[in-house]
This record gives sequence, structure tokens and C-alpha cells, in this order.
Amino acid sequence: MTDSSRRTGSAALALAGTSLGYGVVQLDVTVVNVAVSSIRNDLGGSISAAQWVVDAYTVTFAALILSAGSLADRIGAKRLLIVGFALFTAASVACGIAPSLGWLIAFRAVQGIGAAALVPCSLTVLNHAYPDDAGRARAVGLWAAGASIGLSGGPLLGGALIAASSWRLIFLINLPLGILGAVLIARYAEETSRSPRASIDPPGQLLGVVTLGALAAAVVEGGSRGFADPVVLAGLVAATVAAMGFVLVERRRAAPLLPLGLFRSPTFAATTAIGLVINIAFYGLIFVLGIYFQTVRGYSPLATGLAFAPTTAVVLIANIAAGRLVSSFGTRRVIAAAASVFAVALVAMLAAGRSTPYLALVVQLTLLGASLGVIVPAMTSALLGSVDRDRSGIASGALNTARQAGSVIGVALFGAFAAHSVVHGLRVSLVVAAVLAVVTVLLALPLHPAASGAGDRLGHDRSHVPRQG
Repeated sequence: MTDSSRRTGSAALALAGTSLGYGVVQLDVTVVNVAVSSIRNDLGGSISAAQWVVDAYTVTFAALILSAGSLADRIGAKRLLIVGFALFTAASVACGIAPSLGWLIAFRAVQGIGAAALVPCSLTVLNHAYPDDAGRARAVGLWAAGASIGLSGGPLLGGALIAASSWRLIFLINLPLGILGAVLIARYAEETSRSPRASIDPPGQLLGVVTLGALAAAVVEGGSRGFADPVVLAGLVAATVAAMGFVLVERRRAAPLLPLGLFRSPTFAATTAIGLVINIAFYGLIFVLGIYFQTVRGYSPLATGLAFAPTTAVVLIANIAAGRLVSSFGTRRVIAAAASVFAVALVAMLAAGRSTPYLALVVQLTLLGASLGVIVPAMTSALLGSVDRDRSGIASGALNTARQAGSVIGVALFGAFAAHSVVHGLRVSLVVAAVLAVVTVLLALPLHPAASGAGDRLGHDRSHVPRQG
């Protein structure tokens, strides 16, 4: 075997490991959606309490991604990726044996810490394995396909596991997956570059955690208490003050957690905004649809998982096709077109009623999956192309922080819509999600028309990025 073929084989196996890492992270976002009713029946709790089984994971995930990306740039992404696999897997086992809802929520928070290490590190390892734009675009498509299998297949897998055994199995299944991913990375991933400029930034980290935690708590509790409740208002005020403090701290620090100068790149700014907006729409909608199928239509967890099968089936194909589409038509057109289709599908779902046959919803569910399957790899590849490789950890961390913040907001906000009436809440959710899809189209307009964001790349130019260290 030649050195070239050996490197190609190692890169492919490393890609498999990174895809598995991102896949299990996304799996544990949506697999819980079909288990909410089963968890409540077993451990007790209201819908708002059950939302914390989802949000405890996504809040810690979102809050720590930036630090994980920066730490990966400092100590090496490969090393931190293996640690992330270990922590995520151990926390998954703990979730599977949790004796109460409180313990389950606590272990889900720890699981989110492991997930925070897995996502930016997996993308950094991939970026080093495939340095050219064309190869990276294809690899990101496959990496995103792994996530999409977890994201869209979560409801189906969760329903099947619950039907076969118990909701606890949806967490225990991560044990063999986590071990396999860690072995693939340890054996086949290249050592990544390290940057002494990277910063952990404790003040910025603390303010980020407070911002996301307070916002999620306020929106979740707003669904049951009402948004005029003093506790909810206090949470919103705390989130706003912490967010303002984060911006001020990051502007003044010599080594910020998030160099705000990165946002001077139109591609970087647009893709992070798209990640936030599209995740609010998609994750919030999936959460409410899962409740709707079970409480209004009377579906079992397995039937609910099967109801999401059209989304599952097409999103993988769309991920793989995204790289070719971007190469042919450019990032701007591809994302704008996909978001437009997303909006049309949501408007079409508004016409459906409680008695509408499920088969009448298949086309809309398929279009939702196809749209998301194209948008995610397209925006990810564009973002990576807009920064130098030694900034890929913090760049991917910023994108995934935005995406997971969107997940937190989406589940909390759309869950609040459905807190008193699931049917009315679903209709409101569809309208809001459609508006967000239109916003995504508008956000795509500043993107560089080429396949990557290299046209406005920001790297070591100190006029764009504040000096580190």
C-alpha cells in the first residue's frame, strides 16, 4: 500500500469517527422527543419539567462549545475529542440508570458537557484531514450525514427501543457507539495543530452559561407560569444583562473566548446567524410534533418514530448531495433555495387538520428533511472556508454554539406554545418556523457566491481579528 492510499484510508476512517461523534450528539437531542411521555409516566413530572430533560443537555452543550473549540485549538482537537467520547459515553450510561427525574436531568447536563467537546473537535479533525475546499465540502457532507442520521433517525430509533424494552435503552445504546468512535479517532485521526493564542476566558464562559441558562429557564417556565410572572421576567432580565456583559468582556479582553472580529467576515456572520435561526425552527418543531403525534393522534412511541421516517430517509441523501450542489450553484443560492422550500413545506402543513390522514403530511415532512439536509453542510463548509485552519476550532465552536442556542430556544419557545393546547401550539409553531425560514433566505444573501467563504477569509490579519495572547 502506498503512502498516499494509506493516508486516504486513514482520513476516511477518521471521518467515520468524527461522523459517529457528531451523530451520537445529534441522536441524543431528538431521541428524547419520543421518550418524553414514557419518561413522565415512569418518573413523573409536568411537560415543563420534562422539557428540562431536553434543555439540560442543550444548554450545557451550547454554553461550553466555544470553550471546547478554544481548548481544542490550544491542546489539540484529537486529544480533546477522545476525552469528549469518554465523558459523553459515561454520562449516557448514568442517564440510562437514573433513579429519578432530577438525577436524569443532572446526568443529561453532564452529557451535554461531553457533547460540547465532540462537535467542534470532530470538525477540526475533519478540517485537518481534508485541507482542500472540494475535499472538505464532500467530507463535511458525509460528516453532516452522520449527524442527520442521528438527528432524524432519533425519533424512529427511540420509538423502536422503547417498544422493545424501555426508554432507558435510548441512553445505554451510546455505550458501544462511544467506544467505537474513540477507537477510530485514537488510531486513525491525525494530530492537529495547536495555537497558544487560544483562550479559555473564564469571565466570558461564565457569562455565556448565565445567558443561555437564564434564557432557557425563562422561556420554559413562561409556558406554565405566564411571561408576566416575576420569576420569568427576572430570568429574561438576567439573560439580557449577561449577554450585554459577554459582549463588553469579549471586546476588552486581550485573549477573548470569542474574537468578535471574526464577525466582520460576511460569511462567518451569516452562517452563524443561519445556524441559530434554522435550529430554532427545526428543533422546536420536532419537539412539538413529537408531543402532537402522541397526545393528539394517540401514536405510540414507535409509531411516532415511524411518522418522522420521511424526514430521516431524505436528509441523509440531501447531506451527501449538498457538496455537489454547492460546487455547481454556490452557497448563497443553495441555502436560499433550501430555506424557501422549508418555508413552503411549513405553510402547506398549516392546511392540515387533526383528521388529516398521515399520508397527506408525508410530502411536507420529506421537504423539511431535504431542506435541512442541504442547509447544514452548505453553511458549515462555507464557515470553515472563511477562516484560517488554526482558527477552525473556535470558528466551528461559534457556529455550533449558535446552533445549539437555537435548539434551546426552539424547544423552550415552541414547548411554551404547546403548554396549554398542543393543537393550537403546533399551529403557532408552524407559523413562527415559516417566518424563521424566510429570515434564513434573507441571511443567505450576504454569503460569498462561491463554494466556500475564502473570498472573505479572516485569518492573521490583525485589522480583522483582535490580537491573541
